[in-house]
Amino acid sequence: MATRPADLMMGALCDLRIHPVRTWVRATSGGVTVVDTRDAALVWEPRRVVASYAVPRADVTGDLVPWDGTAGAEHAVRIGHDGPSVLDPRTPFSVHTAAGRAWSIATSSGVLEGAAFVADDPDLDGLVVLDWSVFDEWREEEERAYGHPRDPYHRIDCLRSSRHVTLSIGGQVVADTRRPTYLYETNLPPRVYVPAEDVRTDLLSTSPTITYCAYKGRASYFSLGAGDARIEDVAWTYEAPLHDGRPVAGLICFYAERFDETVDGVPQERPVTPWS
Repeated sequence: MATRPADLMMGALCDLRIHPVRTWVRATSGGVTVVDTRDAALVWEPRRVVASYAVPRADVTGDLVPWDGTAGAEHAVRIGHDGPSVLDPRTPFSVHTAAGRAWSIATSSGVLEGAAFVADDPDLDGLVVLDWSVFDEWREEEERAYGHPRDPYHRIDCLRSSRHVTLSIGGQVVADTRRPTYLYETNLPPRVYVPAEDVRTDLLSTSPTITYCAYKGRASYFSLGAGDARIEDVAWTYEAPLHDGRPVAGLICFYAERFDETVDGVPQERPVTPWS
């Protein structure tokens, strides 16, 4: 019987996973370089879909201090209609699903509360797992890194198309294009990016929301409607995406989970994702 690699990946989501990486990794806090390593690893705690960097203890500048703070709340979501329950990226680093001990890092610029985790697993012996969000800046080689560590099993492909795509909500068409760009991203539904000229931009208003993607960069958002009828953060754009996402620069993408989409006249099923 044939094996689907995606099934293997899904089947391991509840395991503690590790993958060595060869990039030179650095992180700063308060202008001080706290992490500087050429021996990093990616670590996914059980049920995590986004990895954290783990580095040798010797490559962390500062003292590890036991941390007994509040772990925070899980944000559990289900992947697909019958997939496993996982922790989406809103779940704070302090929620640990592997056995081990949480630590703070005391540096010359201050204490990074709960920023480190030392797992009991012998395969992680000598490594400290780090909270991406508490550092001011991460670099992989000389490239600024955003959002979270890049996953070697995760990629994006941007492909121009001539399919006829419409997106509507409540019977109101908000996008109608014959020149979409499809963005295919591992383990996510295809995203349709539309030229602004083919969007009812008069129905959109800018949102203060900003997010960062490790593969595409900085996204700014749009809300739909106004007043009591306003629906927040239903679309986004990358004005200056990272190199992998350059084909979608300036295009607008809508959450297919929230809109009625047709492709060449055929209605599409709404995908089930954490954003449904």
